Amino acid sequence: MALNNAIRRAASRVVPLAIRASAGTQRCLHHHQGAAVFAAVNQPSRNFFPRAFPSAIHHYCTKPKSDESLLRVINSEIQCAAENEDEEIEIPEGFPFKIEDHPGQQTITLTREYNGETITVEVHMPDISGGEENEKDEDEDEDEQEQGTQSCIPMVVRVSKSNGPSLEFGCTAYADEIAIDTLSIKDPESSEDQIAYEGPDFGDLDENLQKSFHKYLEIRGIKPSTTNFLHEYMINKDSREYVTWLENLQKFVQA
Repeated sequence: MALNNAIRRAASRVVPLAIRASAGTQRCLHHHQGAAVFAAVNQPSRNFFPRAFPSAIHHYCTKPKSDESLLRVINSEIQCAAENEDEEIEIPEGFPFKIEDHPGQQTITLTREYNGETITVEVHMPDISGGEENEKDEDEDEDEQEQGTQSCIPMVVRVSKSNGPSLEFGCTAYADEIAIDTLSIKDPESSEDQIAYEGPDFGDLDENLQKSFHKYLEIRGIKPSTTNFLHEYMINKDSREYVTWLENLQKFVQA
């Protein structure tokens, strides 16, 4: 009996020691694991994040080869267009109109005052007309058929008087010649819902009346010497606007 009591007393002292030793080991492990995590967080350069992440960003920032090819073509076209671009055209002495030319627009506006009238001319980019002229009868003059393939500039001429209606001419300016295509009276007080009578086709008017209206415009500055200069001016503007358009394309593709 005495031996058994001694064994039990020895066991009762060993078990608590083992439990405390085990708990201490676990606390030590937890301490080292926490320290390792803390060190990893405070030292992200030690491959805490995968190295594939930056390469993925680089991949998405790289332009497609098709865009690079497009940029090369645009750059080449800009260089070619800039080399062929004419110098700024000087306004001739005695030119009767003030020119309003806003970059980015395909028209310019001419204005002048004449005997209490305000004359406004809207000039468009040069055009190559021709389709309708080729359908003319064979007995028409050869000069009229050739006119269909000339470069021309469309214009809208408005002659206004204070507090009243205005005359609006639709014109086409060829080399040394101005054709009046349409003629109408514009009343600023008329309602937009009303359909105004536009008058007959200008070509159907009496020949003397047509000549008189040509003289009417000539006195107000719409004559071949004016339109020939405008033709050169608009060709130059077309070249400048084309270069600007290409440069805007280049900026968009590069962005």
